Amino acid sequence: MLTTLTTSYTDTCAADLAWALGREPLPALATLDLELTGAKLQMRLLGASHQVLLEEERGGCSETVACIPGSSTPLPLGVAKRVGDWEYEFAARVEFLAPASFAGRAQELLALVSDHPHGLAGVFPGSPYAFTAMLAQRREGQVHWRTWHAYPQDGQLVATRTRVGVRVPEPAAEPGPSAAVIVAG
Repeated sequence: MLTTLTTSYTDTCAADLAWALGREPLPALATLDLELTGAKLQMRLLGASHQVLLEEERGGCSETVACIPGSSTPLPLGVAKRVGDWEYEFAARVEFLAPASFAGRAQELLALVSDHPHGLAGVFPGSPYAFTAMLAQRREGQVHWRTWHAYPQDGQLVATRTRVGVRVPEPAAEPGPSAAVIVAG
């Protein structure tokens, strides 16, 4: 789904983005509710970037990547955490692209996400290449989502990927060889 967002940028460059896990829902400009084999996922476009809310029978999780006033957690390159019964993995990278390359990459990503049944993209006023896009899927018992935050004025494209899945318990230790007991009679 592709939408035009009726707001101005709150985060104006990649360095403004911060990451948070477990925040309450923030006001959204656009949302997409998905049911992914027992998982309820809500993708939320914010004036300040994105938030994902995930609910499964074992609990919930929220991820926020946005300009968060007062946040002391900048956008990390990677995070691996246990959240209740879940394993949460997050990774981010910033790409720097020349204007012609940026336009082509932006068009490619917007086409991919807007045509996908589990995709949500919002374009900000002022540039057709200023956008936030999100794409979700479930595979191998885990929920995955990817996001892209585009800053055409700086040629920056922030790409994130997240994986959330039920923690697999450690296998039980194999018992050692049994001692044979011989009873003499």
